Amino acid sequence: MERPDDNAAARPFGPLQGLRVLDFTQAMAGPFGTQVLADLGADVVKLESPEGDGTRRAETFHPSDTERKHSGYFHSINRNKKSVVVDLKTADGAAVVKRLAKGFDVVAENFRAGVMDRLGLSYEVLNAGQPRLVYAALRGYGDPRTGESPYAAWPAFDVIAQGMGGLAGVTGPDAAHPTKVGPGVGDAIPGLYMAIGILSAVLRARDTGQGQFLDVSMLDCVLGVSERIIQQYYFGGIVAEPEGSHHPFIVPFGFFPAADGFVSLACPGAAFFKLFCEALGCEDFLADPIMGDDRARAAHRAASIARIGERTRRFTKADLMARLGGKVPFGPVYSAAEIAEDPHFAARNMIVDLPETPGLPPGRRVAGIPIKLTGTPGAVITAGPALGGHSRTTLAGHGFTTAEIDDLVARGIVREATP
Repeated sequence: MERPDDNAAARPFGPLQGLRVLDFTQAMAGPFGTQVLADLGADVVKLESPEGDGTRRAETFHPSDTERKHSGYFHSINRNKKSVVVDLKTADGAAVVKRLAKGFDVVAENFRAGVMDRLGLSYEVLNAGQPRLVYAALRGYGDPRTGESPYAAWPAFDVIAQGMGGLAGVTGPDAAHPTKVGPGVGDAIPGLYMAIGILSAVLRARDTGQGQFLDVSMLDCVLGVSERIIQQYYFGGIVAEPEGSHHPFIVPFGFFPAADGFVSLACPGAAFFKLFCEALGCEDFLADPIMGDDRARAAHRAASIARIGERTRRFTKADLMARLGGKVPFGPVYSAAEIAEDPHFAARNMIVDLPETPGLPPGRRVAGIPIKLTGTPGAVITAGPALGGHSRTTLAGHGFTTAEIDDLVARGIVREATP
C-alpha cells in the first residue's frame, strides 16, 4: 500500500542522494544525527518497535490534535525519514533485519552497549553479510570495542552528558550554581559528531570496499566541544568555573540588560569600545582611567560590567539594535516569538513549514536546515513518518515478495501504519 508521502520522499535531492541508512535510533541524539543525513538527501529508514519511538508520545502537541498523534518533538527530529516496524524481540524479526541490512550502506543505533548483540544484530553479524557496511553506535559512554568505560552499562541523557562532560561545570552564574544549557546539546552535539563520522566512514568504504564500526560517546562529544577547560587545566593549571554571562578577560563581552530584555555585546579591543561609547553617548567612559583602558576594565570586571549595564538598560532592544547594529558585535537576546519575526531567519529559510500530512494541522513549523549548499541543497520533503508507514514498500524494495510481506504482517512480525 502506497502512503501519501512515498512519492515525495522518493524525489532525489541533496548531496547524499543514494546513501541508504537503516536507522534504529530513538529519543533525540541518534535521530537528530540521522535527520542531518535525511535533510541532505539520504534515504533514511527508521526501524521502529511496534510501540514506536517514545518521542511520538512526547510534548508538544497542537491543541487541535486531540488524539495526540503528531508530536512536534517527533516531527522536529524525524522529518524526511521513512518508518518500518519490525518486532526485534522475535527471531523472525531479527532475520528480516539481517536481510534488509544487506541493502543499506549504514546502520545507526543508540541502544545501550550489548543490546544489538543480544538481538543477534551486532556489527560483526551484519558486517558479515555486507562488508561495506558502516555501523554507527551512539551511546552515553561509548562502546567497549573502542575503549571500555567503567560506566558503559549506565543509561545517559542530555543532562548527564552536559554534567559529566564538563559543560555544566562552566555554565551558570557562579561556581555554586552549575547550570544546564537550555537546548538538549548533550544530545544534539553527539548527533552531529555521529553524522560527521558516518560520512567519513562511508567515503572510506567507497574507496576501499571496507566498512567499519563507528563509536560515538555522548560524554566524549560534550567534552570535545568543551575543549577549553582541558587546555586551561593542562597548560595553565586552571580549573575553570562558571563565568556567568560574561568573558573572564574581555569587558564588555556578554549579556547586558535593556529596557525590555537583554542584548549580547562584545567589544574585543579599544576600537570597538570607542564605537560603543559614541553610539550610546557615554564618551566619558573613554576618559576614565579604568573604563577607558581594555586591561583595566577587565581587571575591574564586576564594576565595569555594572557601569556598562547601567547605560544599556536605558534603551530598548530595538533602540540598541539601531544604534549598535553593524558597528560593534551585537545582537538582541531573542525568544522564540522574536526569532519568528526577525527577517534574518526568514531570509535564511531557518523556520520551515512541515509538508502537508494527514492529521497534522497546517502551518506547523520546525527549525530549518543550517547547512546551505548551492549546487545540491537539502530540503524538507516530508514530515515525520507514520509509524510503519513504509513497512510494505521498503520490504518490497529490498526483495521481499508480496506473499512474504503478507505473512510477516499476519504474524505481527512486521506492522503497517493504521489507516
